[in-house]
Amino acid sequence: QVQLVESGGGLVQPGGSLRLSCAASERIFSITSMGWYRQAPGNQRELVAVITSGSTTNYADSVKGRFTISRDNAKNTVHLQMNSLKPEDTAVYYCNVVKGAWITYWGQGTQVTVSS
Repeated sequence: QVQLVESGGGLVQPGGSLRLSCAASERIFSITSMGWYRQAPGNQRELVAVITSGSTTNYADSVKGRFTISRDNAKNTVHLQMNSLKPEDTAVYYCNVVKGAWITYWGQGTQVTVSS
């Protein structure tokens, strides 16, 4: 069973930066996309950013211009560079990998708290 392990979360002041990373426990073939979702208390899980196998990226409007998603195909890792963080970015961030047409893997989540 493939496991996704996130790292890089934590507490940061408004305006600060964090870099999230997600690594797969084993090589995943036929990856369709890799991405990040987040869920704040009382809210539904929402897409933050996704990068396809063809390196096309898509971002939530709320993070455009501040967050950057990247991937390392050889290492099966995906990163999320988060700059100019705001209190409303506070949430648990989940790594997501889609294999083929419908197989989906999720990480356990990493907490990001933006507060002064």
